[in-house]
Amino acid sequence: MVTLDASEDLQRFVESGVVAVMRGADADTVIDVADALAAGGITAFEVTADNPDAMELLAEVSGSFSESEAIVGAGTVLDSETAQAAIRSGAEFVVSPTFESDVVTTCNRYGTLVAPGAMTPTEALNAYEAGADIVKVFPAASLGPSHLSSIAGPLPQIPLMPTGGIDVENVADYIEAGAVVVGAGSAIMDDAAIARGDFEAITETAREFTRVIDEVREE
Repeated sequence: MVTLDASEDLQRFVESGVVAVMRGADADTVIDVADALAAGGITAFEVTADNPDAMELLAEVSGSFSESEAIVGAGTVLDSETAQAAIRSGAEFVVSPTFESDVVTTCNRYGTLVAPGAMTPTEALNAYEAGADIVKVFPAASLGPSHLSSIAGPLPQIPLMPTGGIDVENVADYIEAGAVVVGAGSAIMDDAAIARGDFEAITETAREFTRVIDEVREE
């Protein structure tokens, strides 16, 4: 499902509104969860590399959706070797919690969308000038939407993706503050619902996220 056009992948990534951070995904339920999220309008899935089965799960999710249905990538990528393994496994984007220049270089080399992490305007600019397509503002909840707007104000050329503590109650504030897309994990990956097989609950949460984002974007 890998494309050769990073700008096209960026558009698909942003259109999802939310990147679902599938930390701790389980092989038995990962496709059911991804299907439930897609039914609710979330079509960007991030399988985190700290899962021991990450590459297998990434390949499984990537192979379950066509290019028009979803965009699938890897998160928590800390080095070039992991980035390469993820790309070989079908990752169409790579996300890091920090700015690692070798990860950005590797993704640029293979035409893969890359979103390194940053907290300050200086870190965001350094990452963008090094080749980042999007800068992940992380952890977003530590300083809130006002911090995001403080970065977006003087640096409007940098697409920002706040991640960490984003939920249905505050996602509108982050979009209004300048986020082009948000990353969300525990707010949509309801472990209790997954454990009891209540995937409709996952869909409902995803639907509420996308409804709120769409409303703000249309204003």
